[in-house]
Amino acid sequence: MFKKLFIAIVLFSFVASGLQAQSNNGWYTEGKDHTPDQRIRFTVTNPLDIAEKDCPVVINRSQLPVQNIPERWLTLVDPGLPSNKEPTMEELKVRSGYLRRKETNGHYIVLQVDDVDKNGIWDELFFLTDLAPHETRSFYIYIGQYERGTSRQFVHGAIASYGRHLVPFMESENIGWKLWYPHDLDLQGKRGPLLSFYHEYTTATSGYFLPAELGADIMTVAKTFGAGGMCLFEKPGSPESIARAYYSPAKDKGPFNDTRYSSDVIYNGPLRSMVKVTTTNWNSGQGFYELEQYYSVIARKSWCKVGVKFNKFLPPGNDVMFGAGIRKIMQEYKSIHKGGMVISMGKDIDARIPDEDIGGDALMVPWQGIGLIVKDEFKPQYVAINNFGGNHLFKMPVTPNLYYEYMAIDGWCFGSVNNNEKDFVSYVDAEALKYNNPPIVTIQAIEVKGK
Repeated sequence: MFKKLFIAIVLFSFVASGLQAQSNNGWYTEGKDHTPDQRIRFTVTNPLDIAEKDCPVVINRSQLPVQNIPERWLTLVDPGLPSNKEPTMEELKVRSGYLRRKETNGHYIVLQVDDVDKNGIWDELFFLTDLAPHETRSFYIYIGQYERGTSRQFVHGAIASYGRHLVPFMESENIGWKLWYPHDLDLQGKRGPLLSFYHEYTTATSGYFLPAELGADIMTVAKTFGAGGMCLFEKPGSPESIARAYYSPAKDKGPFNDTRYSSDVIYNGPLRSMVKVTTTNWNSGQGFYELEQYYSVIARKSWCKVGVKFNKFLPPGNDVMFGAGIRKIMQEYKSIHKGGMVISMGKDIDARIPDEDIGGDALMVPWQGIGLIVKDEFKPQYVAINNFGGNHLFKMPVTPNLYYEYMAIDGWCFGSVNNNEKDFVSYVDAEALKYNNPPIVTIQAIEVKGK
């Protein structure tokens, strides 16, 4: 009896696993008319002992076995997720005919296809996924003409007139950043998951006087590095004399002489946004430099990644070093430094002082945290300075390709996430680990249905 039962269980398990494998390997369809006959399988592996929620995944077009694919012909599918059911007529009336129909063999994933160099050919495919510790997950890129499917915006990037000059804005639903000063991030706190910058710059409302539900400007930048900025250590042994583009010897002597800046939106959602800031004619008095900075924000993240690429690099000597840092937060009560990570936290911060002309209530922030992460590969060395209002900095050796990057990461007590010291420090620790250990993507050959 027990032997027959055991055999039956084994046979059932074999059949069930076979059906599951067939389901996972079957070809995806959506509606009656989307039945693609080409696909590319790839896997994403989490190298870490911790789970990854909304893990960012980037696939470069050059990695794919075929590359001449129209942007709108790409459908990304996770074969392990439950398929959509057919929408009701009521849902179609609300969401329109672009609403996706009944699926088979998996579920689509919202993807973003971006033309980074703006030559009319897409360069990267981007999406988010959840991964268990050390999990390897399979996905398919299906190729075929297709039009249905929409996604709301989870991030926002723009260049807008603000305070009598053009300012880059970048935000996720958790935190917002703007460049009032061209190299140093200003910080916008959110009281809940929302996008608020569009309201701010289209209504000409000061970030300090937004409606409470939209959050508030919570950073005094002034001459500091704010929530994140770059510099050069032209004399690494004298960190107090760092070179900064906005504070060159030609400052305020007119655009023919001073450092110049221009900005552009590279891409804008729905899952990530990027703004580029180009710096030219930077004469430090010791060296001459020109560079591009790429500010990236990602859905459901509380950080902004900044890539720095020099196009002209004429330093006074061979010992110059790259630099990046954050200010010592207002009313700093505690700072933490570990490897390429630094955190500064403050209590009872006057984030908004009453305007001397109109009065108004002050905004007291009981707790706020800011942090900076530099990847280990750039060999960051921590240094604190008192100049420029007090800052936590990292200096790094110059790289052969004249590129480096860092991550600004932020939270405050009125936010919906990372709103206290314990949670914020844990979040920064986890994001530093993920930043240094990105997911591993493995691309397979193209498959053709029936072959």
